[in-house]
This record gives sequence, structure tokens and C-alpha cells, in this order.
Amino acid sequence: MLIGAVAIVFLAMQAANLLSLNFQSTYQVNAKFENVGGLKPKAAVRSAGVVVGRVEKIVFDDKTFQARVTLAMESRFAFPKDSSLKILTSGLLGEQYLGLEPGADDKNLVAGDTVSATQSAVVLENLISQFLYSKAADGISGEREK
Repeated sequence: MLIGAVAIVFLAMQAANLLSLNFQSTYQVNAKFENVGGLKPKAAVRSAGVVVGRVEKIVFDDKTFQARVTLAMESRFAFPKDSSLKILTSGLLGEQYLGLEPGADDKNLVAGDTVSATQSAVVLENLISQFLYSKAADGISGEREK
């Protein structure tokens, strides 16, 4: 019974990304984002749907007013220097992760490099306010035409 309880706790922690057993060697890569949304440390970095790394830490850079994200990429995966990162969401309201799209550069990312091509998280509240603002503007311009 004790083994069953330990197994359930292990699976729950694994599902919540609170426990990641990875014995692969890694290298650190940085990226800057305007808005990380709900991205959290330990979030997956995926390329073609395969986990190739994890978010190690997220800090605020008070000089550029951006979020600086440090990634721990598995050493067995090499990506071109001109690769791009974007913050994606699993499902409609699921957890956020980083999607890594490989570039075409001959040189690969190495420890300490910074990925410059990034796309911030889509914030649902911003989309709704833009939609409402555009509808309000359409209503005002529609009344002027009458």
C-alpha cells in the first residue's frame, strides 16, 4: 500500500512539472520576451512536439524592461543560432511552454548564447480589449456615416 501511495505522489508531481528526472547533460541559452504570460520555471521547451529542454529561471531585466528567460537545453540536441522561440499554450487554457523553431544557420547555439527571435505570450485579456475597442470604433464610425 505504501508503494502505491508513493507511486501516486510521484505521478502527480511529474504531471504538475514539479519533479523532472533528467540525467542528460544540458547547456544554458537565454532569451528575452516582452511578456511571458503564465510561463513558469520547469516549463517544457519543445521542438516538433518533443521536449528538448526546460525553462530554468525567469527574471525581470530592469534595464530593458523585459523578462529574461534562461533555458536548460539537452546537450544531445543542437539547434541553429537563428532559431526562434515563442510562448505557446497546451490546449485552450492549458499550461504554457516554449516552442523552438529551428533556423537555417550553419552555426549552432552554444552555452551562453541568446536567442533574439522571440514571440511573447498571447494574453487573452489584451485580445478581448482589442476586440472590444475595434467594435466600439466601428460603431462610432458607422454612426458618423449615417
